[in-house]
Parts: sequence; structure tokens; C-alpha cells
Amino acid sequence: MIVRRFLLWARTAPAEPRAAGAAALAGAYLRSGMSDEDRREAETALIALIDDPSPLVRRAIAEEMAPSMRTPRNLALGLIADQGDVAALVLAHSPVLTEADLVDAAAVGDTLAQRAIAMRRCLPVSVCAALAEVGCEEALVTLAGNRTAEIPDFSFERIVERFGDSGGLREALLERADLPAGLRQAIAARVSETLASFVAGCGWLTPERSARLARESTERVAVALAAGGEATDAPAIVEVLRTTGRLTPGLMLRSLLSGEPALAEAAFVSLSDLPAGRVATLLRDRRGAGLKALCRKAGLPAALELAFIAAILALNARGFDAGSTRHGIDRVLLRDVLIACEGMTGPEADALMALLRRMDAEAAREEAKAMADSLADDAALALLIEADPSFLIELEAGDLRDAA
Repeated sequence: MIVRRFLLWARTAPAEPRAAGAAALAGAYLRSGMSDEDRREAETALIALIDDPSPLVRRAIAEEMAPSMRTPRNLALGLIADQGDVAALVLAHSPVLTEADLVDAAAVGDTLAQRAIAMRRCLPVSVCAALAEVGCEEALVTLAGNRTAEIPDFSFERIVERFGDSGGLREALLERADLPAGLRQAIAARVSETLASFVAGCGWLTPERSARLARESTERVAVALAAGGEATDAPAIVEVLRTTGRLTPGLMLRSLLSGEPALAEAAFVSLSDLPAGRVATLLRDRRGAGLKALCRKAGLPAALELAFIAAILALNARGFDAGSTRHGIDRVLLRDVLIACEGMTGPEADALMALLRRMDAEAAREEAKAMADSLADDAALALLIEADPSFLIELEAGDLRDAA
């Protein structure tokens, strides 16, 4: 009887009191001990109220009912068909919606609805895939930022394909630990190209110079990603590089000269079509037997064979898989290659030597930056000790505790 009186009152009540009454009825339905008959009448009343002409009423019901498992499914489906802000409340929180409901809502919903779906906790693969296909840019930025969303690899690829030029989306994707290494490399390359185009467009550098800087930046990222990831990351990165035409002998040589040969090894496997185990054996043979044949099988220019063999032998002298203790090009390895190649002549040899000298200049700059940072740190420490001599005593005591 109470529900019937409420419905009679709601026919003439103003919108704001009507919304307050609808919220109270929804709360009573969810939390009070109604009889079965009253519960059925309350459910009927609430479903009827989602056609109320005032959005205040519909929003009030959505706010109460969205988080509850006791919300009638028909009521939830009616609310997600409403205007964006009302539907978004239910789409973001309702536990009674199925994967199929969310996929359908993603296909027909507006920006608010899609963003609400994208922020749901533990979003399943099917819904993530649907958003990747039809979601707007704002929804996909939200999805990328949702660490609990189960985004499959093919959906990551589709997202990058559709909105890879969006800076906000790229940033959100790069912060995800589950982003495939190949896509991480592709995004880094696109960022480098965007920056190069901007710099060239401003007239700060020539197009050729900005393109070279972009390429070298992309190569450094590729080497670092291949070295620091899982065992399967390097082959995935190489596949992306090969598909996009960025897998060059210069990049492979950079990998070797950085003391991080994972990318070069994966590239040899991909280019030579030899088994990974066979390539690994050839690269780790300290005598260098078979290296020339491997270079030719991989299709490397003959003028570069000497440089590659020298780099691989220098790596083996210290331990092929030892890794690097520094960031970027290792000047000790580079020096060995320069010595091995200094007698070469011809246009291709000149191009190789120019590449090696650019790498040497790059490594020298990195060393200078590291040394400058160290000197600045020493100066800062000296100033602290000068201002407060007791700081040195505390520092030495801390070192002793660490040693103990």
C-alpha cells in the first residue's frame, strides 16, 4: 500500500522531491525487510520510474542501485539505455551486468558510457576487445590506465593502430607492464618520428638531421628493451622492426657495441632462418668459426662483415652474455672494432667509419654527462660537509653500519 501511495504522489510531485522519494524507495528495496508483495510492487515502481521525464529521478535511482547485487537485471538494463551520465553510473559499477551487456553497451554508447565501461575493475578480455575496436580515444586512454583490465595483445595492437598518434594514449600504454615489447618499440618509434617532424617543421634542424636523431633514438630504445625484457621480447621487437623496415645492420651493430647483444642475436635468427640454438652457438664461439658464413646467411653487406666479426669476438673476450655495466655504446668494444676496420677503403667503408665515429661521439657525450653528474654530486657533498661537519661523521657511521 505504501508503494501505491508513493506512485500516486509521484504523479504530481515536483522533480526534486520526486527524485528524493525515488532514492528512498530504491534504498528501501535494497536494504529493508519488505514483504514479497511489497518487494514486487517496489520493483515495478522503480522500473516504471526509469521512464520518468526528469533526469534527476533516473539519476537518483541509478546512484542507489548501481553498486548492488540485488538490483533487478531489467532495471539495470533500462538504466544503461538512458542518457550518458545516468547510464555511466550503472555501467561503471553494476555487478549484475554480463559481459554481453557490456559489449553491447560499448558498441552503442557515447563517450561517457564507453569511459565508464573502461574503468570497471577486472574488465574481461571480450569487453576490452570490443572497446579496442569501437571505443573513442578518451575511452581507450581510460582503458589503458585501468591496470586490472585484461587487454589481449591483439587489442593492444588495434588500439595503437587506431589512435597511436595520441600522446595521452601512448603515455598510458607505456606505463603498463603487460604491453608487448614489440608494441612498446613501435610506440617509441612513433614518438621519435613525431618529435623529428616537429623539430624539422620548426626549422631547428634539417629534415635529414632530425630524421637521423629520431632513428638513433629509436635504435637506443630497441636495444634497451630487448636487453631488459623477457627472453621472448627480443624476437618480438625484431619482428616489429623488420616489418616496419627499421631492422638495419647499423641497429644490429649498435646492439653488439652496447654490450647488450640480445637484439642482434634475435635479428641473426630472423634474417638467417637458422635455428636459434645454432645461431647462439656460432655467436658464442670464441674462435669466430662460422661468423662470416652467418653474416652472409643473414644478408649483411660484405663491407660490414669485418666490423660484425670484430664486435662479436670482442664481446666473447669478456663473456658474450655478461651484459653491460654502462648505458649506451661501450667505447672499449667500439675501439676494437675501429682498429679492425681502420684499413678498409671504398665508399661503403667510409660510410661504416662515419657510423662508428658518430657512435664514438655519442658514447663520449654520455661519459661526459655521467662524469659531470658525479663531479656535481661531489661538490654538493663538500658543501654539505662544509656547512655541517657532523654530517661527515653521520655519513661514515652509516657506511660502517651498511658494511656490518
